Amino acid sequence: MIHLYTSRAKFDKRDGAWSQYIEWSRLTQLTELVSLDTGLNEVLVEADRHSDEYWQEIVLEGCYPTGFFRTLDYVLKHTNHPGDFNLLTVVIEPAYDCSFVPLDGYEFLGYDLLDQYYDTSALSNCGGFDETFLPEDLNNVGLIDNYEKAYTIKKKLRENNPGEDHADTNVIAIWRSNKPRQVIE
Repeated sequence: MIHLYTSRAKFDKRDGAWSQYIEWSRLTQLTELVSLDTGLNEVLVEADRHSDEYWQEIVLEGCYPTGFFRTLDYVLKHTNHPGDFNLLTVVIEPAYDCSFVPLDGYEFLGYDLLDQYYDTSALSNCGGFDETFLPEDLNNVGLIDNYEKAYTIKKKLRENNPGEDHADTNVIAIWRSNKPRQVIE
């Protein structure tokens, strides 16, 4: 498995849009949203598209930048965010259950289903796909806990919504750093 890295803005009750989001999404169990959705959990790594280093570090899927980077050092060096943020390591389309993969300094949170453009989470930012999964299928950070269930939802999303771009997804395993930011830097 190839581990990639990203830093993402936090989205929780401290955000002024939180209450509206909870009402719209029906995800009343959330304590925080830890998603790879770029609209809800913004990528905090500064994108210097004129830098060779950026293009060496950013992971592309086809012509789409994923918001994931090859090295933790690059992410830390290029995250310029004064407050608290989520430092994540991810695996795109893991071949086996990641909940049993311990990573020193990281906690496994679950699986996101991110569209083929690497922008939108089918789980947390599409208004729901009730024919495929329900809000209560997500954990308290908006992810799927179970590996098999994540892949079943991925398959059924595509079957039930053949013309919907956001239903053509990638399963992505997510771990969050549990080290204080001062220790990381």
